[in-house]
Amino acid sequence: MKKFILLLAVSGLLASCGSKIASSNFDKGEYDRVIAVLSDRLDENNADQNFMLAEAYRLSNRLKDAAPYYRNARNAGSSEPGVDYYYARALKANQQYDAAKEILTSFITKPGGDEKFQELAQIELDNIDEIDNLSGAQNYYRVKNLDDLNTQWAEYSPVIYNNLLYFTSNRSGGKIYGVTGTPFTDLYRVRTQGANVNIKTLQPLEPIINHPDINEGTMAVSADGASIVFAKGNSGKATGNNEVNLYFTRFRNGQWLTPRPLSINMPDSWDSTPAFTPDGNTLYFSSTRPGGYGGADIYSAQLNRRGRWVDVQNLGPQINTPGDEMFPFVSEDGKMYFASNGHPGFGGLDLFAATRRRGKISVENLGKPMNSSSDDFALYQFDLTRGFFSSNRPGGKGDDDIYTYINEDPDLKVVNYFVEGITYTTDDANNKIVLPNTKVSLLAENDEVVGESFTTEDGKFRFRVYAEEDYNLIGEKTDYFTTRKVFTTMDKTVDRTTLTEFITNVTFNTEIMMDRIVLEKAIVLNNIYYDLDKWDIRPDAAKVLDSLVLIMNDNPEIFIELGSHTDARAPDDYNMDLSQKRAKSAVDYIIGKGVKAERIVAKGYGETQLIVQSATTEEQHQKNRRTEFKVLRYNPKEQEDEEPEVEVNTSTNNVDEYDRFFDEDDGSGK
Repeated sequence: MKKFILLLAVSGLLASCGSKIASSNFDKGEYDRVIAVLSDRLDENNADQNFMLAEAYRLSNRLKDAAPYYRNARNAGSSEPGVDYYYARALKANQQYDAAKEILTSFITKPGGDEKFQELAQIELDNIDEIDNLSGAQNYYRVKNLDDLNTQWAEYSPVIYNNLLYFTSNRSGGKIYGVTGTPFTDLYRVRTQGANVNIKTLQPLEPIINHPDINEGTMAVSADGASIVFAKGNSGKATGNNEVNLYFTRFRNGQWLTPRPLSINMPDSWDSTPAFTPDGNTLYFSSTRPGGYGGADIYSAQLNRRGRWVDVQNLGPQINTPGDEMFPFVSEDGKMYFASNGHPGFGGLDLFAATRRRGKISVENLGKPMNSSSDDFALYQFDLTRGFFSSNRPGGKGDDDIYTYINEDPDLKVVNYFVEGITYTTDDANNKIVLPNTKVSLLAENDEVVGESFTTEDGKFRFRVYAEEDYNLIGEKTDYFTTRKVFTTMDKTVDRTTLTEFITNVTFNTEIMMDRIVLEKAIVLNNIYYDLDKWDIRPDAAKVLDSLVLIMNDNPEIFIELGSHTDARAPDDYNMDLSQKRAKSAVDYIIGKGVKAERIVAKGYGETQLIVQSATTEEQHQKNRRTEFKVLRYNPKEQEDEEPEVEVNTSTNNVDEYDRFFDEDDGSGK
């Protein structure tokens, strides 16, 4: 009996020591070590141990394995606010949908529950209710494991450029990452023709990119192939997700330059899964930075003319959810594909397609067999019917595998809409001349930025647009008035029933005329009329003044004078007083619309600046009765002189040089 009591005491001491060690490992983010420590000495009745072990499985991307430990923690009376929610998610990942619904329903109706997790639980419950509909939806996808490439290790996030397939893997072994208990990941490349890989050419990217003690993650290749952006840990320490940033490098003079972090990274955030749009002007990525809608959200950044990524924007609640959204990809037909565990899905990450219609974005689950109860993510198309994606579903070769897919939808027809144009200005003789290097933005009706680019040397710009939408095109250039032009695709939609080709491209043409900012140059505001001897702003005049408000808002760097002029058909003093009252009335109206008072002054000129000196007709008098504005001061924005992150007009010689460099390698990967 004493021996038995002694054994119990020793066992309890070991369990206590194990908990302390596991807790220390957990705080460091060494989740695989937590699993190793607790698995051998777990007390099923210890709520804290079981919850810690369950969280270690979840945070190391093994949610399915976490289910029994969340159950134990829950049964042992865990006080952790998220134990029910995460247990239900683990049950869902194991396709135990009814059991997950029961847990979620009970948790939502439990009095005194954590409000945050109850809201998440309601969303998850609603999503589970959609599974039957998702399972019954028809699609024409066929999928196949890319057997020639996959191993027992992880292979994921494929990207193709110029018959090179890039992907992320830990297939070479090496040092172990404490978070997952698997080797650190590196970037690889292999020659391929579509889905036919030449495995003999497989090799890791150069050591200047891959580091043996740091994870290299998903990558994106620029439109010219000479630059890459990829995710990379800032250290090899197991400190959780907050160590990942986006890096870029360029191929120059036969080698990759030292990777540097992008300026759009956010400190203490996970920034990863980059993807370029087909034109290379927009970079999409996923981030856990503050201000999002949940865990990881998808963001966009625009490439400015100096080769830097700017204007970071969250894609909003139509795409992002309280869950995780990541691995974006924009296809040639304008759809965005991404992975999410926040939209209705089958278990872990599912693949979704976001389509823009009439100014609204609809999100569609790609259904089975593209999705499973496991993680399905990182879709990449090499044409509109075929591509790759990644999954850790059962039946693969090991961890994450790369799969191929084909869409055999017999009614698949694609209509792409574009607007293209040229930015102009005028010379002293009022002749049109091309205005290059002008920033042009495409804004939707709600002022959402749909696209941004800088015009080429011949002044050209081009954007994808969508059917049945109203837009504004905004031209911006230093020393020129920011100019807004209305554009619409309303009533211009192609009848799909008449199409015979697989892909139909429809292009609309326009132009943007830009006026140079000249100090003290008077610009007439047409059609501003006042009632006889009055200075009140009439409705027709308000519409014209609203256009000036728009100019002021679009050009925050200008300070103006608004001048009012009369004809000469009344005494001078009367005309001067009337014009001052009219100018002030117009300025008060503009200030009332939100323009700062210090940016605009009123000036009445009376009849001192007649255009027609000896007016005799009403038309001539009307030319004299006018309202003008002129720029008194102009404070242009200072230009950044930082080194570019992307070479905007890179020659393809670099790409050819890279191909030769690759061909000279023996393909051993050493």
